[in-house]
Amino acid sequence: MARKKADKQTIKHKGKDYELVFNLNVMEEIQEEYGSVEAWGELLEGTDEPKAKDVKFGFTEMLNEGIDIYNEEHEDKRDFLTPKQVGRILSDIGLEEVAKKLRETVVENTKSDEKN
Repeated sequence: MARKKADKQTIKHKGKDYELVFNLNVMEEIQEEYGSVEAWGELLEGTDEPKAKDVKFGFTEMLNEGIDIYNEEHEDKRDFLTPKQVGRILSDIGLEEVAKKLRETVVENTKSDEKN
């Protein structure tokens, strides 16, 4: 059965909307870096203070995947973000909001419309 397209998760920074995408491409990058998506998730959820590098890595991959999709669908092209740029964006948004968006994005984009 086909998957239902999840609602888009976005973050707004300095008047610009950035789409967060958690798909197979992002999962592949996380697996290459951390061994598994589960291992990465445990690093984020398993401590009181996750490492900034782990948070930035996931967000950088999700934001850049959103930019890549945008670039495929539009004539005006957006530049990909560096981890430092993502760190600045996340700092401006606030870590509590960032954590919420991260969870929402992963959960919404991994849901299946099939009943278990």
